[in-house]
Amino acid sequence: MKPITLQNYAEGKWIAGSGGMAELRSAIDGDVVALTSSQGLDFGAMLRFAREQGGPALRALTFHDRAKLLKALADALTARKEELYELSYNTGATKADAWIDIDGGIGTFAVYQGKGRRELPNERILIDGNVEALSRNGTFQGLHVYTSRQGVAVHINAFNFPVWGMLEKLAPTLLAGMPAIVKPASATAYLTEAAVRIMLDANVLPKGALQLIVGSTGDLFEHLTTQDVVSFTGSASTAAKLRTHPVITRESVRFVAEQDSLNASVLGLDATPDSPEFDLFIKEVAKEMTAKAGQKCTAIRRAMVPAALLDAAQAALIARLAKTTIGDPRDEATRMGALVSTIQRDDVRAKIREISADASVVFGEPDASPFNAKGAFLSPVLLRCEKPWDARAVHDVEAFGPVSTLMPYTDGGDAIALANRGKGSLVMSVFTHDTDFARDVVLGAGSFHGRLAFIDRDSAKESTGHGSPMPHMIHGGPGRAGGGEEMGGIRGVTHYMQRTALQGHPRVLSAIVNRYIAGMPTENAEQHPFRRKFHDLPIGYQLKTRTREITLEDIEHFAHFTGDTFYAHMDEEAARANPLFGGRVAHGYLILAFAAGLFVDPDPGPVLANYGLDNLRFVKPVKPGDAIQVALTVKDKTLRKPDQGEVRWDVIVTNRDGETVAAYDLLTMNAA
Repeated sequence: MKPITLQNYAEGKWIAGSGGMAELRSAIDGDVVALTSSQGLDFGAMLRFAREQGGPALRALTFHDRAKLLKALADALTARKEELYELSYNTGATKADAWIDIDGGIGTFAVYQGKGRRELPNERILIDGNVEALSRNGTFQGLHVYTSRQGVAVHINAFNFPVWGMLEKLAPTLLAGMPAIVKPASATAYLTEAAVRIMLDANVLPKGALQLIVGSTGDLFEHLTTQDVVSFTGSASTAAKLRTHPVITRESVRFVAEQDSLNASVLGLDATPDSPEFDLFIKEVAKEMTAKAGQKCTAIRRAMVPAALLDAAQAALIARLAKTTIGDPRDEATRMGALVSTIQRDDVRAKIREISADASVVFGEPDASPFNAKGAFLSPVLLRCEKPWDARAVHDVEAFGPVSTLMPYTDGGDAIALANRGKGSLVMSVFTHDTDFARDVVLGAGSFHGRLAFIDRDSAKESTGHGSPMPHMIHGGPGRAGGGEEMGGIRGVTHYMQRTALQGHPRVLSAIVNRYIAGMPTENAEQHPFRRKFHDLPIGYQLKTRTREITLEDIEHFAHFTGDTFYAHMDEEAARANPLFGGRVAHGYLILAFAAGLFVDPDPGPVLANYGLDNLRFVKPVKPGDAIQVALTVKDKTLRKPDQGEVRWDVIVTNRDGETVAAYDLLTMNAA
């Protein structure tokens, strides 16, 4: 088959490199499948194009608008994913491997579009935390907000996940309102290029929102500015070179790194050869060794077991690994395909030789070619390290392939210390049914690992396993793992935004964030707010109700009607002895019920449903004979559907003296 010539996407055009073509070879048979080059690109112009066109267009959209873009892109990729699967085979990936990469990436887009619609406002500014009182009378307050950075996100991705690796960075970047330039690893750039074509063919992204470099980055870094972000995935050595680039240092360019690490998995002290956790551990280690031919930044490189179980664990792992069928990834019978290239295979072999200084190979033939000698095939290789505290290479050298080292530990403290010798990792998994052991691991090893996965007989059925980063959770880790945090839900979005402290009068702050802030001028409701549709409710529109006295009879009736006869409501002597009350008091929920009775308009109207309360606090007790009044204020609004919107109401319940007795946010769905 004739090799395809990959193209870069720069300044709104597909452009082939003008020379210096590199050959990209199939992992299966070594045939050339693609040619790639970025020679001739004007990298400074690409950055300017993103800043001047892509950035302003994305920033003009709300979070919800951007979430809709992600939905459209996910739909486009889903409709044509079989094209990506076919190309993926040449990377050495089986259908199951490709599912992780392709469907996993699309799933990440789906999660982020959902979170964008549910957890972010239909605005362009994101509030971070609560309002801070900075003055006695409340005329000077503080608030933290996030706004989109006015630069470009440069994504430098690894070869092992050419689709997921791109999409897991691109989803939070676009949701944050920042344009991206994607630079995939050359070895699998043909798959990334195909995915980018599908997204651009959907014709939903603004010009300049997404560009692609399929070759060298040339002098790209020379044109970076303080508003830009570089997000890197790959080796620690490459990350170090990029992180210390003079422009990165001079301009304080935000640098996010997710580096390969020596991830560990620990079988708990409570395990026995007959326990479910033992079987789960063996299954997971074998799976992590063979999935993607071990080419996962999260793969288990160090498997730790109680010393008494070392022989049993070795025998069980060998028995499981021996069933691994290696071959053409297109063959449904194949359980493990090839490494991405013969260069990568040879590097893994060299690393195995280094690790062998500390450990013995107990399964696999590192120097054999188990399927096609012209391809990049390698059998799973299990090593055994008898004395891990005397070893160096097992804790310092990563063979980025189907390789793991089994080692013993003596007690919980020993296991934690050995895990931490990896000097920081993306993930550590613990197979235990002992919650005390699990807690000890968190306290002793949490600071060395980006993610801790506890897997046992109760969670295994639904667990995503050791090596599956989920978009809801952070993906990254300290130390050797690079110190970065990708994804993590909305946390990942804020990596591409700037947090700023705002200070001023609540009137000014409210106008900026388009949310009610106590102390700002309010508009007295001439018409009951429940008679107004979503679009006719301005922020700060406020209803002050009449008062209602709460009697002893009210309290007793509520107690008997609901069954809540707690002594503070029914026993005067006992309630008087309570230092918080000094006598009988009204139920908190009675106050809520009476408050609703004061502000609710009963007739059919724009309010479709009341679906919850947030941030409820009972501030001061209400005693028989006191009266309550409610201030109901439009706090925030989010359009959920073309004909429906969520209204968040600030509810303050006060007593006769004007003191707050209860405060909460009321959520209603209103017709638009």
